[in-house]
Amino acid sequence: MPVPKRRRSKSKKRSHHANWKIETPNLVPCAACRALIVQHRVCPDCGVYNGKQVLVIKEKTKKAD
Repeated sequence: MPVPKRRRSKSKKRSHHANWKIETPNLVPCAACRALIVQHRVCPDCGVYNGKQVLVIKEKTKKAD
């Protein structure tokens, strides 16, 4: 198993770790319901992907107390 030949300095280590960033997901509106969704995924609100109904989404009913 390979091991590093030389010690990595603090500045090299910190600049290497500085490039790890959290990026915001690219959200686009759904073609059917206009809800914001991640690209190339089935819409969780209406169940449509690429203009076709893929999932059957059950509507939530509220219980009467």
